[in-house]
Amino acid sequence: MTDHLSRRGFLGAGGLAFAGASMISGRTQAASLPEAATMTEATMQPPLFPKSGPDYQPVVTLNGWTLPWRMNGDWKEFHLIAEPVVRELAPGMKAHLWGYNGQSPGPTIEAVEGDKVRIFVTNKLPENTAVHWHGQILPNGMDGVGGLTQPHIPPGRTFVYEFVLKKSGTFMYHPHSDEMVQMAMGMMGFFVVHPRNPAERRVDRDFVFLLNAFDIEAGSYVPKVNTMLDFNLWCWNSRVFPGIDPLVVGQNDKVRIRFGNLTMTNHPVHMHGYDFKVTGTDGGWVPEGAAWPEVSVDVAVGQMRAFEFVADAPGDWAIHCHKSHHTMNAMGHSVKTYIGVNMKRTAPAIKKAAPGYMPMGSTGMGEMGEMEMPLPDNTLPMMTGYGQFGPIEMGGMFSVVKVRPGLSANDYKDPGWYGHPEGTVAYEWTGEPLADPARATSPDSGVKATEFHAVDPRKRPPAKSSGHGNH
Repeated sequence: MTDHLSRRGFLGAGGLAFAGASMISGRTQAASLPEAATMTEATMQPPLFPKSGPDYQPVVTLNGWTLPWRMNGDWKEFHLIAEPVVRELAPGMKAHLWGYNGQSPGPTIEAVEGDKVRIFVTNKLPENTAVHWHGQILPNGMDGVGGLTQPHIPPGRTFVYEFVLKKSGTFMYHPHSDEMVQMAMGMMGFFVVHPRNPAERRVDRDFVFLLNAFDIEAGSYVPKVNTMLDFNLWCWNSRVFPGIDPLVVGQNDKVRIRFGNLTMTNHPVHMHGYDFKVTGTDGGWVPEGAAWPEVSVDVAVGQMRAFEFVADAPGDWAIHCHKSHHTMNAMGHSVKTYIGVNMKRTAPAIKKAAPGYMPMGSTGMGEMGEMEMPLPDNTLPMMTGYGQFGPIEMGGMFSVVKVRPGLSANDYKDPGWYGHPEGTVAYEWTGEPLADPARATSPDSGVKATEFHAVDPRKRPPAKSSGHGNH
């Protein structure tokens, strides 16, 4: 790395390594290639601050990282390696995918409006590839559609893309070469371009992630690339809950969350506890006077969205896709529905034929979140993850925005679970006298307050762990 390449935030990051130029083969001379950083850690890495050029607040990528660069004259140079990778979807399950620089998705590329960027792409896949810079305005021959705007990049070769970043905003990159297979295998990445003016669109915390999905049979490792709609693992940055990082925010920070959709369906992303303003799409920034308020924002296939809010309400606020099946893991589409069925008579007979059989689902599926059930190796429970009050009964596209007072700038460490002030947690009514009548009835209800006892849910015996803790 040269002096222009920022190391801040990567010192001590055990998962970061660099491949020397001598390890790369291709039509471009090895000596001219920038080093190719690679990452093995599946947790969110610290932001990568610029050491030259315009100042900006760098983004942080959920369960990801930002690709380092070098300056070569007035060109900002990056090096992507397309290659097979192993990605942990959550503790207890890994997938054999394709990606960039050791991970799927690949690292976030981060630059500034007006930058001249040169991106080296080395192909270590067993087939041709190409890279499309989704949403960028650039020369046609740099657009990255194999066979149409450029030759495909053969295995073992390196191609170079050069263009000027004409506008700031939220973009992504992905293949346009055997696209069905390569995107189904996890090849994609985020591309963020900051405004030239450091004060423009400035926020205190800027999170990014991509929505993607896989169909991986229980006990196997490789996605089924021909699946069209029936995916069983709905991911943010190739991770599923409880493996998705929390979004840690200081109280009163101005926060931006950017995401792009490279699945096969739309996703209404909903955040609890706040309303927010939609401030960006893949077409660019929404003018400040035209930004619209939402609590859920739908993102269609191939689209990007960005929304902003001021984090003035502390707590552990859920953020998730609002399609209910997208907050589940390893959905078995052929599993029968037994709600309302009495299994007491049939279960013993089934156990004789299938020792270890456990009847589930006669009262709903929530009980699966509480029980330890035998699973094939390399498979996740459909519902998993625990909070301070018990099983969360979620999976897939689900995480937590953790808003806390007193956090230092750029402190993204998980602060643990929120300490609720006294009297602010939903409680069980027992019908016995309460110490505080005001908690039993509203003063405006016209009903005389009656005293009842409540049971603090945190004083209950802890729920049985499934062995898959949260964050």
